[in-house]
Amino acid sequence: MTLHAPLRLFAALTLAGTSWFAQAADLTVAYQTTVDPAKVAQVDGTYEKTSKADIDWRKFDSGADVITAVASGDVQIGYLGSSPLAAAATRKLPVETFLIATQIGAAEALVARDGAGINSPQDLIGKKIAVPFVSTGHYSLLAALKQWNIDPAKVQILNLAPPAIIAAWKRGDIDATYVWDPALGVAKENGKVLITSAELAEKGAPTFDAWIVRKDFAAKHPEIVKAFAKVTLDAYADYRKDPQAWLANQSNVDKLVKLSGAKAADIPGLLQGNVFPLAADQVAALGAPTTQAITDTATFLKEQGKVEAVLPDYAPYVSAKFIAN
Repeated sequence: MTLHAPLRLFAALTLAGTSWFAQAADLTVAYQTTVDPAKVAQVDGTYEKTSKADIDWRKFDSGADVITAVASGDVQIGYLGSSPLAAAATRKLPVETFLIATQIGAAEALVARDGAGINSPQDLIGKKIAVPFVSTGHYSLLAALKQWNIDPAKVQILNLAPPAIIAAWKRGDIDATYVWDPALGVAKENGKVLITSAELAEKGAPTFDAWIVRKDFAAKHPEIVKAFAKVTLDAYADYRKDPQAWLANQSNVDKLVKLSGAKAADIPGLLQGNVFPLAADQVAALGAPTTQAITDTATFLKEQGKVEAVLPDYAPYVSAKFIAN
Protein backbone atom coordinates (compact mmCIF):
# COMPACT_ATOMS: atom_id res chain seq x y z
CA MET A 1 0.00 0.00 0.00
CA THR A 2 1.38 3.41 -0.97
CA LEU A 3 0.94 6.26 1.52
CA HIS A 4 0.27 9.78 0.32
CA ALA A 5 3.03 12.24 1.23
CA PRO A 6 1.26 13.81 4.27
CA LEU A 7 0.49 10.35 5.67
CA ARG A 8 4.06 9.20 5.11
CA LEU A 9 5.28 12.26 7.01
CA PHE A 10 2.87 11.62 9.88
CA ALA A 11 3.93 7.95 10.04
CA ALA A 12 7.59 8.91 10.09
CA LEU A 13 7.08 11.44 12.86
CA THR A 14 5.06 8.96 14.91
CA LEU A 15 7.69 6.26 14.52
CA ALA A 16 10.30 8.79 15.57
CA GLY A 17 8.40 9.28 18.79
CA THR A 18 7.14 12.73 17.89
CA SER A 19 3.93 14.18 16.53
CA TRP A 20 2.52 17.38 15.09
CA PHE A 21 -0.08 17.26 17.85
CA ALA A 22 0.52 19.36 20.96
CA GLN A 23 2.11 17.52 23.85
CA ALA A 24 0.06 17.13 27.02
CA ALA A 25 0.65 19.79 29.68
CA ASP A 26 2.83 18.90 32.66
CA LEU A 27 0.09 20.25 34.89
CA THR A 28 -3.26 22.00 34.77
CA VAL A 29 -3.84 25.06 36.94
CA ALA A 30 -7.30 26.35 37.85
CA TYR A 31 -7.41 30.13 38.23
CA GLN A 32 -10.23 32.56 38.94
CA THR A 33 -10.98 36.16 37.96
CA THR A 34 -9.75 37.77 41.16
CA VAL A 35 -7.51 40.80 40.73
CA ASP A 36 -3.99 40.13 42.02
CA PRO A 37 -0.44 41.11 40.97
CA ALA A 38 0.55 37.56 40.03
CA LYS A 39 -1.73 37.63 37.00
CA VAL A 40 0.97 39.73 35.30
CA ALA A 41 3.36 36.80 35.71
CA GLN A 42 0.64 34.49 34.36
CA VAL A 43 0.24 36.56 31.19
CA ASP A 44 4.02 36.91 30.79
CA GLY A 45 4.59 33.14 30.98
CA THR A 46 6.86 33.55 34.01
CA TYR A 47 5.38 30.50 35.72
CA GLU A 48 6.36 28.32 32.77
CA LYS A 49 9.85 29.84 32.48
CA THR A 50 10.62 29.44 36.18
CA SER A 51 9.11 25.97 36.71
CA LYS A 52 10.23 24.69 33.29
CA ALA A 53 6.80 23.09 33.07
CA ASP A 54 4.11 23.26 30.40
CA ILE A 55 1.04 24.70 32.14
CA ASP A 56 -2.55 24.47 30.96
CA TRP A 57 -4.32 27.43 32.60
CA ARG A 58 -8.07 26.98 32.98
CA LYS A 59 -10.46 29.69 34.17
CA PHE A 60 -13.09 28.72 36.74
CA ASP A 61 -15.99 30.80 38.03
CA SER A 62 -16.11 29.46 41.58
CA GLY A 63 -14.17 27.50 44.17
CA ALA A 64 -16.82 24.77 44.17
CA ASP A 65 -16.01 24.10 40.50
CA VAL A 66 -12.29 24.10 41.31
CA ILE A 67 -12.86 21.48 44.04
CA THR A 68 -14.67 19.22 41.57
CA ALA A 69 -11.85 19.50 39.03
CA VAL A 70 -9.13 18.89 41.63
CA ALA A 71 -11.02 15.94 43.10
CA SER A 72 -11.30 14.33 39.66
CA GLY A 73 -7.58 14.70 39.04
CA ASP A 74 -8.12 16.99 36.04
CA VAL A 75 -6.47 19.88 37.90
CA GLN A 76 -3.29 19.66 39.98
CA ILE A 77 -3.06 23.22 41.35
CA GLY A 78 -6.10 25.37 42.06
CA TYR A 79 -7.14 28.79 43.35
CA LEU A 80 -10.07 28.90 45.74
CA GLY A 81 -11.44 30.72 48.75
CA SER A 82 -11.31 29.72 52.40
CA SER A 83 -14.91 28.50 52.42
CA PRO A 84 -14.57 25.98 49.55
CA LEU A 85 -11.15 25.07 50.97
CA ALA A 86 -12.74 24.19 54.32
CA ALA A 87 -15.40 22.17 52.51
CA ALA A 88 -12.75 20.33 50.47
CA ALA A 89 -10.64 19.52 53.53
CA THR A 90 -13.73 18.36 55.43
CA ARG A 91 -14.41 15.96 52.54
CA LYS A 92 -10.80 14.78 53.02
CA LEU A 93 -9.80 15.77 49.50
CA PRO A 94 -6.07 14.87 49.10
CA VAL A 95 -4.82 18.46 48.91
CA GLU A 96 -2.65 20.87 50.83
CA THR A 97 -2.71 24.65 51.00
CA PHE A 98 0.75 25.83 49.97
CA LEU A 99 0.15 29.57 49.55
CA ILE A 100 -2.18 32.22 50.93
CA ALA A 101 -3.11 34.11 47.78
CA THR A 102 -4.86 37.02 49.45
CA GLN A 103 -6.54 38.10 52.64
CA ILE A 104 -9.87 39.31 51.28
CA GLY A 105 -10.95 42.84 52.06
CA ALA A 106 -13.21 45.19 50.12
CA ALA A 107 -12.70 43.17 46.93
CA GLU A 108 -15.76 41.12 47.91
CA ALA A 109 -18.97 42.76 49.07
CA LEU A 110 -22.73 42.53 49.46
CA VAL A 111 -24.42 44.93 47.03
CA ALA A 112 -28.12 45.83 46.96
CA ARG A 113 -29.57 46.83 43.58
CA ASP A 114 -30.93 50.35 43.25
CA GLY A 115 -34.72 50.25 43.14
CA ALA A 116 -34.94 46.93 45.01
CA GLY A 117 -36.20 48.66 48.14
CA ILE A 118 -33.20 47.69 50.26
CA ASN A 119 -32.10 50.61 52.42
CA SER A 120 -31.02 48.65 55.50
CA PRO A 121 -30.00 45.05 56.25
CA GLN A 122 -33.49 44.20 57.53
CA ASP A 123 -34.88 45.07 54.11
CA LEU A 124 -33.13 41.96 52.75
CA ILE A 125 -35.87 39.77 54.25
CA GLY A 126 -37.90 38.25 51.42
CA LYS A 127 -35.47 39.49 48.76
CA LYS A 128 -33.49 37.47 46.19
CA ILE A 129 -29.74 37.40 46.89
CA ALA A 130 -27.43 35.65 44.42
CA VAL A 131 -24.12 34.10 45.43
CA PRO A 132 -22.00 31.15 44.26
CA PHE A 133 -22.66 28.43 46.86
CA VAL A 134 -19.75 27.23 49.03
CA SER A 135 -17.73 30.31 48.02
CA THR A 136 -16.16 32.93 50.28
CA GLY A 137 -19.03 35.18 49.20
CA HIS A 138 -21.52 32.58 50.41
CA TYR A 139 -19.72 32.25 53.75
CA SER A 140 -19.58 36.04 54.11
CA LEU A 141 -23.25 36.45 53.22
CA LEU A 142 -24.28 33.94 55.90
CA ALA A 143 -21.93 35.62 58.38
CA ALA A 144 -23.45 39.02 57.59
CA LEU A 145 -26.99 37.72 58.03
CA LYS A 146 -25.94 36.24 61.38
CA GLN A 147 -24.48 39.63 62.42
CA TRP A 148 -27.80 41.26 61.58
CA ASN A 149 -29.86 38.53 63.29
CA ILE A 150 -31.57 37.64 60.02
CA ASP A 151 -32.66 34.04 59.57
CA PRO A 152 -31.24 32.85 56.18
CA ALA A 153 -34.51 30.97 55.64
CA LYS A 154 -36.27 34.36 55.42
CA VAL A 155 -34.09 35.38 52.47
CA GLN A 156 -34.17 33.85 48.99
CA ILE A 157 -30.53 32.83 48.48
CA LEU A 158 -29.89 31.77 44.88
CA ASN A 159 -26.91 29.69 43.76
CA LEU A 160 -25.50 31.50 40.70
CA ALA A 161 -22.01 31.61 39.19
CA PRO A 162 -20.57 35.12 38.62
CA PRO A 163 -21.38 35.25 34.88
CA ALA A 164 -24.99 34.28 35.65
CA ILE A 165 -25.07 36.89 38.42
CA ILE A 166 -24.08 39.58 35.92
CA ALA A 167 -26.84 38.53 33.51
CA ALA A 168 -29.47 38.29 36.27
CA TRP A 169 -28.42 41.67 37.69
CA LYS A 170 -28.75 43.38 34.33
CA ARG A 171 -32.21 41.86 33.84
CA GLY A 172 -33.28 42.95 37.33
CA ASP A 173 -34.02 39.35 38.33
CA ILE A 174 -32.13 39.59 41.64
CA ASP A 175 -32.20 42.18 44.42
CA ALA A 176 -28.70 41.77 45.85
CA THR A 177 -25.49 39.79 45.44
CA TYR A 178 -22.39 38.93 47.46
CA VAL A 179 -19.63 38.52 44.90
CA TRP A 180 -16.24 39.57 43.53
CA ASP A 181 -15.09 41.16 40.26
CA PRO A 182 -16.02 41.47 37.48
CA ALA A 183 -19.56 40.85 38.77
CA LEU A 184 -18.95 43.13 41.76
CA GLY A 185 -18.05 46.04 39.47
CA VAL A 186 -21.22 45.51 37.44
CA ALA A 187 -23.36 45.45 40.58
CA LYS A 188 -21.77 48.62 41.95
CA GLU A 189 -22.75 50.54 38.82
CA ASN A 190 -26.35 50.67 40.00
CA GLY A 191 -26.19 49.31 43.52
CA LYS A 192 -25.21 50.16 47.07
CA VAL A 193 -22.62 48.28 49.14
CA LEU A 194 -24.16 47.06 52.41
CA ILE A 195 -21.04 45.41 53.84
CA THR A 196 -17.59 44.30 52.65
CA SER A 197 -15.49 41.29 53.57
CA ALA A 198 -13.02 43.69 55.23
CA GLU A 199 -15.75 44.84 57.59
CA LEU A 200 -16.82 41.26 58.28
CA ALA A 201 -13.21 40.32 59.06
CA GLU A 202 -13.21 42.99 61.77
CA LYS A 203 -16.39 41.40 63.15
CA GLY A 204 -14.72 37.99 63.41
CA ALA A 205 -15.50 36.40 60.03
CA PRO A 206 -12.29 36.75 57.97
CA THR A 207 -11.93 35.17 54.55
CA PHE A 208 -8.95 34.47 52.35
CA ASP A 209 -8.06 32.94 49.00
CA ALA A 210 -5.46 30.21 48.69
CA TRP A 211 -3.55 28.08 46.24
CA ILE A 212 -3.90 24.34 46.83
CA VAL A 213 -2.08 21.41 45.25
CA ARG A 214 -2.96 17.74 45.01
CA LYS A 215 -0.72 15.85 47.44
CA ASP A 216 0.20 13.20 44.87
CA PHE A 217 1.41 15.83 42.41
CA ALA A 218 3.30 17.75 45.11
CA ALA A 219 5.07 14.58 46.24
CA LYS A 220 6.25 13.85 42.69
CA HIS A 221 7.03 17.44 41.63
CA PRO A 222 7.90 19.54 44.69
CA GLU A 223 10.20 21.70 42.56
CA ILE A 224 7.26 22.81 40.38
CA VAL A 225 5.16 23.74 43.41
CA LYS A 226 8.09 25.68 44.92
CA ALA A 227 8.64 27.52 41.64
CA PHE A 228 4.93 28.35 41.44
CA ALA A 229 5.01 29.79 44.95
CA LYS A 230 8.18 31.78 44.21
CA VAL A 231 6.78 33.38 41.05
CA THR A 232 3.60 34.37 42.89
CA LEU A 233 5.47 35.86 45.85
CA ASP A 234 7.95 37.68 43.59
CA ALA A 235 4.96 39.29 41.85
CA TYR A 236 3.49 40.31 45.21
CA ALA A 237 6.81 41.77 46.35
CA ASP A 238 7.15 43.73 43.11
CA TYR A 239 3.71 45.25 43.63
CA ARG A 240 4.08 45.96 47.34
CA LYS A 241 7.48 47.62 46.88
CA ASP A 242 5.77 50.61 45.24
CA PRO A 243 2.05 50.10 44.48
CA GLN A 244 1.66 53.49 42.80
CA ALA A 245 4.60 52.94 40.45
CA TRP A 246 3.32 49.44 39.71
CA LEU A 247 -0.11 50.81 38.79
CA ALA A 248 1.45 53.60 36.74
CA ASN A 249 2.78 50.90 34.42
CA GLN A 250 -0.19 50.55 32.05
CA SER A 251 1.04 47.15 30.90
CA ASN A 252 0.45 45.73 34.39
CA VAL A 253 -3.10 47.07 34.48
CA ASP A 254 -3.84 45.79 30.96
CA LYS A 255 -2.74 42.27 31.90
CA LEU A 256 -4.97 42.24 34.98
CA VAL A 257 -7.91 43.45 32.91
CA LYS A 258 -7.26 40.68 30.38
CA LEU A 259 -7.45 37.86 32.92
CA SER A 260 -9.91 39.26 35.45
CA GLY A 261 -12.45 41.00 33.23
CA ALA A 262 -12.46 43.94 35.64
CA LYS A 263 -12.45 47.52 34.36
CA ALA A 264 -9.09 49.28 34.24
CA ALA A 265 -10.44 52.09 36.41
CA ASP A 266 -11.40 49.58 39.11
CA ILE A 267 -8.03 47.81 39.28
CA PRO A 268 -6.37 50.16 41.84
CA GLY A 269 -9.25 49.91 44.29
CA LEU A 270 -9.48 46.13 43.93
CA LEU A 271 -5.79 45.66 44.60
CA GLN A 272 -5.96 47.95 47.61
CA GLY A 273 -9.02 46.01 48.80
CA ASN A 274 -6.94 42.91 49.53
CA VAL A 275 -3.69 42.05 51.32
CA PHE A 276 -1.11 40.00 49.41
CA PRO A 277 1.16 38.26 51.97
CA LEU A 278 4.90 38.15 51.31
CA ALA A 279 7.18 35.15 51.95
CA ALA A 280 7.81 35.93 55.63
CA ASP A 281 4.07 36.38 56.20
CA GLN A 282 3.38 33.09 54.43
CA VAL A 283 5.71 31.08 56.65
CA ALA A 284 4.00 32.49 59.72
CA ALA A 285 0.49 32.01 58.34
CA LEU A 286 0.83 28.53 56.84
CA GLY A 287 0.61 26.79 60.17
CA ALA A 288 -1.58 27.32 63.19
CA PRO A 289 -3.27 30.55 61.92
CA THR A 290 -4.49 29.03 58.64
CA THR A 291 -5.35 25.72 60.28
CA GLN A 292 -7.46 27.58 62.85
CA ALA A 293 -9.12 29.71 60.15
CA ILE A 294 -10.11 26.59 58.21
CA THR A 295 -11.41 24.99 61.42
CA ASP A 296 -13.47 28.06 62.26
CA THR A 297 -14.85 28.23 58.72
CA ALA A 298 -15.76 24.54 58.74
CA THR A 299 -17.46 24.96 62.13
CA PHE A 300 -19.55 27.83 60.75
CA LEU A 301 -20.42 25.86 57.60
CA LYS A 302 -21.57 22.94 59.77
CA GLU A 303 -23.77 25.31 61.80
CA GLN A 304 -25.31 26.43 58.51
CA GLY A 305 -25.79 22.86 57.32
CA LYS A 306 -23.30 23.22 54.45
CA VAL A 307 -20.96 20.43 55.63
CA GLU A 308 -21.83 17.33 57.64
CA ALA A 309 -18.95 17.33 60.11
CA VAL A 310 -15.84 19.16 61.30
CA LEU A 311 -12.53 17.30 61.28
CA PRO A 312 -10.58 17.12 64.57
CA ASP A 313 -7.47 18.48 62.85
CA TYR A 314 -6.99 20.45 59.61
CA ALA A 315 -3.18 20.69 59.91
CA PRO A 316 -2.62 17.97 57.25
CA TYR A 317 -4.21 20.32 54.71
CA VAL A 318 -1.76 23.18 55.26
CA SER A 319 1.97 23.27 54.52
CA ALA A 320 4.71 25.93 54.46
CA LYS A 321 7.34 23.59 53.01
CA PHE A 322 7.06 25.03 49.50
CA ILE A 323 7.91 28.58 50.60
CA ALA A 324 11.55 29.56 50.16
CA ASN A 325 12.85 31.52 53.15
